[in-house]
Amino acid sequence: MVVGKEVVVVTDELTSEYDVVVVGGGAAGLNGALMLARARRSVVVLDAGDPRNAPADGVHGLLAREGMPPAELVERGRAEVRGYGGHVVAATVETVTRDGDGFTVSLSDGRTVRARRLLVASGLTDELPEIAGLWDRWGRDVVHCPYCHGWEVRDQAIGVLGTGPMAVHGALLWRQLSDDVTLFCHSIDAPTGEQAEQLAARGIRVVVGEVKSLEILDDRLTGIRLADGTVVARQVLAAPSRMVARAGFLADLGLRAVPHVSGMGENIPADPTGRTEVPGVWVAGNVTDLSAQVGNAAAAGALAGAHINADLITEETRLAVEAARAPFSAAVESRVSDLVGGDRRHGM
Repeated sequence: MVVGKEVVVVTDELTSEYDVVVVGGGAAGLNGALMLARARRSVVVLDAGDPRNAPADGVHGLLAREGMPPAELVERGRAEVRGYGGHVVAATVETVTRDGDGFTVSLSDGRTVRARRLLVASGLTDELPEIAGLWDRWGRDVVHCPYCHGWEVRDQAIGVLGTGPMAVHGALLWRQLSDDVTLFCHSIDAPTGEQAEQLAARGIRVVVGEVKSLEILDDRLTGIRLADGTVVARQVLAAPSRMVARAGFLADLGLRAVPHVSGMGENIPADPTGRTEVPGVWVAGNVTDLSAQVGNAAAAGALAGAHINADLITEETRLAVEAARAPFSAAVESRVSDLVGGDRRHGM
């Protein structure tokens, strides 16, 4: 393949060592890899093939790619990374361990690969309440984000599942999309005071009681059944998940997911560039930013990739300076040794 005026050999064969190993083949990982490959770094993306947005029909809120199927976006990203000499390999990471000044990445099939730096863009796992039918409808008429799905379900009868401190805020967001919004206080107390006043002012109905199951007719959501048997007619249920970073493989490095300040789940903390507390490890996308959409995740991957490249340049420049100084130091040491030896020979 010719990129610019340079011929790039396209291969997905995993080699033994790279400047950077990227864990995760979504928007964050692929954009980070693209930046690194364009900087002429050896880089591989290890993709477990389990994208969080697989149930979605299209990507939303991404300029010039609005509505594109997630699988198509990923395929285009892979092609771009490969076009600059980066590798994209189907693999699941089991563990990462420190190996001198780099890392050894162990895969589930027994292979290992060494990395000088690590970019973790492994995303997150959604945890949903134990409500019959919830997972079956996930990404269809059970949705989680008004910015990801709101336009598609506008003007429908929307239920909001109350499971945490952001429930009222969520109901107010969904009210922007429909005049018919009901907040189900599944595992929260009924709002009081100012929050109750806000909901009433916006015409949002509040239903107290545990949600038991979803009512489905002709493969469509038709209602929400409460534990007492009451059924409330709804066409859509907004069910915020508890989001947990996929990062168990980092445990040997002492890097673990921690509770997010929002209460939405667990993430890997990092500075604004994606640098973690473990030297040489960066994170990008939902593994650190639980609410990031595709555009945010891709931007974070690009930023992390640029900073990883800069970090490697700093290291390589330091080593080059040390190497350049070495002959001079050796010459000085040799001259001093000669002088001392000469003094001894003359009895001084």
